[in-house]
Amino acid sequence: MNRVSRDLSSLMRQELALAQAELKQEARRAGKAAGGFGGAGYAASMVLLFLSVALWAGLTNVMDGGWAGLLVAALWAVIAAIAFTIGRSNLRRTHPTPERTVDTMKQVPDALKGR
Repeated sequence: MNRVSRDLSSLMRQELALAQAELKQEARRAGKAAGGFGGAGYAASMVLLFLSVALWAGLTNVMDGGWAGLLVAALWAVIAAIAFTIGRSNLRRTHPTPERTVDTMKQVPDALKGR
């Protein structure tokens, strides 16, 4: 019985180590997704600030200033939607559940019963 207790204790420690490793990996993926969202937001604001003014000024040579501003805003709305879609795709690839740990923990009761 002492050996079973020791083996079970060892198994539980190994499962905890596996869960920690899996959660760290998923946290890294989530961090990358968050970084992508943050980077996209910052880049979009810088581009919006500098290029929008230049584009708006250039378009006022061929159309009314109000329509030129609206056209520039619509263009950056499309770019923002694309950046959001990419970030959401990265976020969906993260799996917060340590899948390998769950699978092996399901096998513990059968192992204890000698199957």
